[in-house]
Amino acid sequence: MDELRISTDPADVDLDVVFGFLREHAYWCVGIPREVVEKAVANSLCFSALLGGRQVGFARVIGDRATFGYLADVFVLPEFRGRGISKALMDAVAAHPELTGLRRMLLATRDAHGLYAGYGFTPLSRPESVMERYRPDIYRQP
Repeated sequence: MDELRISTDPADVDLDVVFGFLREHAYWCVGIPREVVEKAVANSLCFSALLGGRQVGFARVIGDRATFGYLADVFVLPEFRGRGISKALMDAVAAHPELTGLRRMLLATRDAHGLYAGYGFTPLSRPESVMERYRPDIYRQP
């Protein structure tokens, strides 16, 4: 069996895999244009889960690498789920030296609360102080 490797080297991101999954399967951004994914990846700290050199999972952190980060686009390809890959991605995020000192890190999830709770994520402590501008249909074609 191939060994899993988590990489933060931008050269290891298989943009075809990342874009394909996000555009077709990620409930949070179905229909996202490739140019948007390219720009997002280029401006984030990306974590690639590689099995035998093939991209099988992904996560990215947006932020200043000093005080704040937002964890986004975490996924494992369906055929590779149940092998601990999401935990390996999260272990790498949690241990990354540019992220361990962040004062606040946020994420949004519909169905993976259990995974993220294991890394210290909780519901907002002060939801009354957090605001958002949410446009869920921004990538849908008219």
